[in-house]
Amino acid sequence: MARDQVDLLVDARWLLPMEPAGEVLERHSVAVRAGRICALLSWQEADERFEARERLRLERHALIPGLVNLHTHAAMTLLRGLADDLPLMEWLQEHIWPAEMRFVTPEFVHDGTLLACAEMIQGGITCFNDMYFFPEAAARAVIKAGMRATLGMIVVDFPTPYAADPDDYLSKGLALRDQHRANALLSFCMAPHAPYTVSDKSFEKMLTYAEQIQVPIHVHLHETEEEIRESLRQHGVRPLERLRRLGLLGPGLVAVHMVHLTAEEMELTAHANASVAHCPSSNLKLASGFAPIAQLVERGVNVGLGTDGAASNNRLDLFQEMRTAALLAKAVSGRADALPAHRALEMATLNGARALGLDKAIGSLVPGKRADMVAVDLGPLELSPCYDPRSHLVYAAGREHVSHVWVEGRPLLQDRQFTTLDAKELAARASRWGRRIADARADIRPGGN
Repeated sequence: MARDQVDLLVDARWLLPMEPAGEVLERHSVAVRAGRICALLSWQEADERFEARERLRLERHALIPGLVNLHTHAAMTLLRGLADDLPLMEWLQEHIWPAEMRFVTPEFVHDGTLLACAEMIQGGITCFNDMYFFPEAAARAVIKAGMRATLGMIVVDFPTPYAADPDDYLSKGLALRDQHRANALLSFCMAPHAPYTVSDKSFEKMLTYAEQIQVPIHVHLHETEEEIRESLRQHGVRPLERLRRLGLLGPGLVAVHMVHLTAEEMELTAHANASVAHCPSSNLKLASGFAPIAQLVERGVNVGLGTDGAASNNRLDLFQEMRTAALLAKAVSGRADALPAHRALEMATLNGARALGLDKAIGSLVPGKRADMVAVDLGPLELSPCYDPRSHLVYAAGREHVSHVWVEGRPLLQDRQFTTLDAKELAARASRWGRRIADARADIRPGGN
């Protein structure tokens, strides 16, 4: 009897499909045809049913869906380590924003985003939700890398090298979306930066567009206590209530950070079916606080994981975020079972896809979905023995154990080697930018020329 033809068969020691929740399949294969998963089946069944153009046997690996980085500023890899150990607003106003005004150009964004793509691919991230200037340059980098991305149509209420005013930001973002609507790897969202940088008028305009073109709204929210105090002073209400009154609190909202929340605000978020992008390492590094993730999850809020930008983390590493999120949830709630490993994995995969409206395409390994997959080697000495791959992926393994990455069945990383990017070229670009930025900062320091 003739066997069905497929493009790719990946045989893994463990397969974690994410749907049903917590399931682990042993010695199973994923069959891929035309970029989509067409079957999950045992090794023996795969032998009997399929003839594959390419077959990969991974005897000691876990195969998982590609990780989804729900919040980052990819191009800021070029500002990594520029100004550390500072409070958020001092870090932004005195260091990051001035550096951006001076250096951020399409070339900066392209090179910084390409560097970020490389780091994320090496760490098993196949999709990221970005918020930054010159998104057209980011799009070029994403296409070159072969990744999947949701690009933010960013708006702030002040001029930058990218745009002159809110209408200019919007028109440029919408034009970019129209240009790339046919690209299955690119999607878009409205990206008002934060309540303290965006006016009511701009929020209302972005909501209108978001509803018309059916895209999420991606915004920093309740990150610091200072942000809340300033909102009370200027608007008479806390930021979440301000957005609720403007109509933004709904299923399309991706609220980033959500550190400082009352019980009522958590209930409102849950009732609205909004999503939260939890960035534990950034929150810790900027001393923003501890987000009440266990309480949000208990209320049914969809929580995904983000790295934030490399300038405030300083890693684009979702393995680190999974582990940190799980440990923090336990410590903050006082319950060891507050965020078990399989839930942390869901936050890094299916929940992130759901927040971006991409869960029908990615986020789990089920027939019909796109073949965005990651193989993690659980065989090294430091990971032996392995009783539960879910536990190992969250508490023991790291991005250095990622061996293979596919997006729509196309390999981006094979045996830890890039297939679409040139590591030496990227390192050279990063080095050039580093020298340029360091020299310019030296010139403006006391005693400089």
